[in-house]
Amino acid sequence: MNGVEGVRRELDRFIHERRGRETRSEVFSGFHPTQHIQLLLRFRELSGPLARNSQQGNLELGGLNFSMGEAAAFLVHDLKEGFPNGFGLKSKGCETATVIGNKTYVVDGGCDDSILSFRVQVFDHSTGTRIDPVVLGTIPEPCKGHSAIALNEDRILFIKGGSPLHDSFWFLEVNTPYVQERTRSSGCEVVAWSKGVRGAVEKPIVVSGPSGVGKGTLISMLMKEFPSLFGFSVSHTTRAPRNMEKDGLHYHFTERNAMEKDIKEGKFLEFASVHGNLYGTSVEAVEVVADAGKRCILDIDVQGARSVKASSLDAIFIFICPPSMAELEKRLRARGTETEEQILKRLRNAKAEIVQGESSGIFGHFLYNDNLEECYKNLKKLLGLDGSVNTCTKSIPEDFDLPPVVHSVSRIDNKIIITYRASDLKNESQKMIVLDLTSLKGGAPGRTRGLDVYPIDSVSNGSNMINQLS
Repeated sequence: MNGVEGVRRELDRFIHERRGRETRSEVFSGFHPTQHIQLLLRFRELSGPLARNSQQGNLELGGLNFSMGEAAAFLVHDLKEGFPNGFGLKSKGCETATVIGNKTYVVDGGCDDSILSFRVQVFDHSTGTRIDPVVLGTIPEPCKGHSAIALNEDRILFIKGGSPLHDSFWFLEVNTPYVQERTRSSGCEVVAWSKGVRGAVEKPIVVSGPSGVGKGTLISMLMKEFPSLFGFSVSHTTRAPRNMEKDGLHYHFTERNAMEKDIKEGKFLEFASVHGNLYGTSVEAVEVVADAGKRCILDIDVQGARSVKASSLDAIFIFICPPSMAELEKRLRARGTETEEQILKRLRNAKAEIVQGESSGIFGHFLYNDNLEECYKNLKKLLGLDGSVNTCTKSIPEDFDLPPVVHSVSRIDNKIIITYRASDLKNESQKMIVLDLTSLKGGAPGRTRGLDVYPIDSVSNGSNMINQLS
C-alpha cells in the first residue's frame, strides 16, 4: 500500500494545484515531463482501485480526465532523461508519446523545417530498448503541432494542427491485423500510417464468372447508366506497354522488383503471373476510385476474388452464372473469335470456375444470366440503385483549417472532442469540434474512412454534448 499511497498523494497534490487552470499547457506547466511519464506509468501499475474508469489509454480521477495513452507534445522533449538509452528527440513542442501496452510510441511531427515528415520511434518497457520501426504507408507531411490519442490497443489517432481538414486526421496502426501480419513476415517491429477520410463510400463490387457469361456486358450497362457512381480501378503490370497504351490509363506499368516489393508489403489485393508477367490490383488503385466519390468495380476471376476476400477490403462479391453449360457453349461459339481448341479450353475452365464459385464461400450473391435485361435488373436491385443516391452531409467546410496548436483533445467512447481557441476574434473564445469515429472502416495499407466531423458552437453546448455522451 505504501507505493499506492505515494502515488495517491502525488496525484492529489498534482490535481489540487492545477484544477483551476484551463488549458492542458497550463495544467502541466512546471511539472517535469519525465516525472509525468513516470508517474502515469507507475500509476498504471499500482492504483487500479483508485480510478473510477480506468481503461487502456484513459483514466478518470478526482474529476479530471487523463488520457493515459498520450503525453502532450510539450511533455516529450526530454523523455531521454527518463529512459536508459534515450530517444534522441530534438524538436521541443512537436513530439507526442503515446503508451499502448508495454510500449511507448514517440512521434515527431516535424516543426523543425529540416524534418520532411512524421518520424516514429518505439520504446519497449519490457526490454528497456529503443526501436526504429519499419514504417509502412503514406507518411503525413510535417505540421505546426499535433495531438495524439490511443484508440483501443491497435492504433493511435493523430490530429495535425494548422492543416486543412482533409489532411488533419491520421492513424498510426501499431497492432492491427495488417501490422501483425507484416511484423510476422518481416521479423521486425512494424507500424503503418493510414489517412483518415471524412464520410463513407459504398462497398466496392467484385464481379466474377466464367468467360462468356456476360460479366463485361453487365458492367458496361451499369457504367453507361450510372457514370458518376461507378469506376474501374487501374491494374498494375510488369509487362511493357503495347501500342497506344498509356501509363495510368490502361495499366500502371511498373518494374518487377518494385511490384514484388509492394506485394510483399501487402499493398496488393490480388495478383497473378500470366505468361511471365505480373498483373494485379493494388489497394491504392481502389482507393483512388473511392477518393473520386465513386464505387469501384473489380472484374476478376475466382482466384483473384479469393485473394480480395482474404484482404482487409470490405466488398460485395457477386458471381454471374450461365443458365447452363450448353447455353454458355452457344454464346462462346457465337462470338466467332476463338478456335475449337480455345472454346473447349474455356468450357473446361468455366466448369471449374462455377464449381469453385459455388463451393468456396467467397460469394454472397449469385445471379443467373439467362435473360440479360432481367439479370441487369436484379443486379441494380442488389446494389440498391433505386434512383436515390445517399450523400454524406458535411457540416464543416473542407477549407476549414485546424489551428496550429490544438488546445486539448479528449475521448468519450467513439467520439473525440477537440477544443481550441479562436484567435481571429477580438475576444478569444473556446471552440469545440467533435470527431465521430463510430463508423470507421478500412485502414492500412489504404485509407481509414467513415470519419464524421461537426462543430459545437459554445463551451456550454459542448458540456451538454459531453454529458449526453458520458
